[in-house]
Amino acid sequence: QSYCHRLQHDMYFLTSTSRLNEQVVDKIVLQLNRVYPQILTNEEAEKFRNPKASLHTRLSDLLKHLQKKGDRHCQEFYRALQINAEQLFNDLPSRKILKTPDPTEIDTDKEQYMLNDRGPVFFLACFSVAAGLALVWYCCNSETQVIGRARRILGFSPIIIGRHVRNICMLYLEDISRN
Repeated sequence: QSYCHRLQHDMYFLTSTSRLNEQVVDKIVLQLNRVYPQILTNEEAEKFRNPKASLHTRLSDLLKHLQKKGDRHCQEFYRALQINAEQLFNDLPSRKILKTPDPTEIDTDKEQYMLNDRGPVFFLACFSVAAGLALVWYCCNSETQVIGRARRILGFSPIIIGRHVRNICMLYLEDISRN
């Protein structure tokens, strides 16, 4: 969405009563007049800071003027508004639309919470059951014929050491114990 469309969308919100006071509008106009590249000329800045005209009229004219000038000018207005009235900038209707997520998009934070809602005790219980089953399977397996001492030393190896490394270590321990 372009800044001009956003400004058109936010225009009523900005010009409604007591949203922006006169000092903030003057600061915004001065910033748009002094910033590089210069958004408002000196004559335009004086016109929009004229205390004889009502604040509502000056602000409406300023916003219409910026929309006619183009997207870059509207973007600089939003930057000046953010610097001089950050709370108002955050409350803009166009900002709220930008902040609302797409309803079809998956909220990863919420999804992560939903997957992990059981807590650490559940994880430790599952891990303990898996480790116990691996240990029982390893100790009761008839393929590995190793002596008792080697079996006791490498009893927890299925958890830590890979199958090939474990087999090599067990063969080495068997050869040492035979000699």
